[in-house]
Amino acid sequence: MAVALARRLGIFVLTALVASVLVFALLSVLPGDPARIALGVQASAEEVARERTAMGLDAPLYQRYGSWLWGMLHGDMGTSYLTRQSVGPEIFDRLQVTAWVVGAGMVVALAMALPLGVAAAVRARRPDGLVIGGISQVGIAIPAFLAGVLLSTVFAVELGWLPSSGWQAPIEGVGGFLSYLALPALALGLVQGSVLTRYVRSAVLDELGEDYLRTARAKGLTRTQALLRHGLRNAAIPVVTVAGVQLTTLLIGAVVIERVFVIPGLGSLLLDKVSQRDMAEVQSIVMVLVLAVLVLNLLVDLVSTAIDPRMRSGAR
Repeated sequence: MAVALARRLGIFVLTALVASVLVFALLSVLPGDPARIALGVQASAEEVARERTAMGLDAPLYQRYGSWLWGMLHGDMGTSYLTRQSVGPEIFDRLQVTAWVVGAGMVVALAMALPLGVAAAVRARRPDGLVIGGISQVGIAIPAFLAGVLLSTVFAVELGWLPSSGWQAPIEGVGGFLSYLALPALALGLVQGSVLTRYVRSAVLDELGEDYLRTARAKGLTRTQALLRHGLRNAAIPVVTVAGVQLTTLLIGAVVIERVFVIPGLGSLLLDKVSQRDMAEVQSIVMVLVLAVLVLNLLVDLVSTAIDPRMRSGAR
């Protein structure tokens, strides 16, 4: 177990390092001079040169990368080219908002996928099982932003039950916080829940055909009892892996959903800074998103190892 954990941590660190090199290199070679953008087109060449020096852009690329990476390791995410302020506090504040949206969306997806997926597998050849499968297929075909627009039209515009846009922090009132969170979470969760439902159904169907479940039923257990006692743990192994992938998909999908519902999250901040050409902050935001995805993948590996004894022993 310790060896497996050390190996996964090593892969995590190496992947994060390679990702940091790629993020820095790709954003550094994009066209456009940050100093010229900050000063405007009327600035003289001398003013632009002084600004580049003040921004540290005249240093070699490897030196700028080393300074940026060293700062990231110490919690310093750099300074905005436009505001000249540290970008760390703003990114951290926006990340908390995005975490609420993504976490709530995952709760909705799991609450939908687990019971419906199991029911669709157990009743696979019955009408209600076919209906569940058909509904999940329709859900997969709907983009998250379209689901957001439809939900906003129905529950905010037509019925007036929930706000159509905006955000309220939990500290300002739990009721208002939940009302603003509901529609974005549903828009993300219903679409990803439809995808996850199909995987849960497939995993449970595979386990229902295994010999150990037939043996359990031969000993007197019903099909449902045998599945609950013995089958769900094995079925959870591929589902956990897929759920981890879905969680990263939710994180990326939140960028669009935050725009639809005017939520001040990390995705909205990223799009704003891209439009402003503030590459220093864009670079740090992208790296934070990459690290979040890598951390989620690491957690999925650890949970899968805890569920499956074969992975703890190194077997595959």
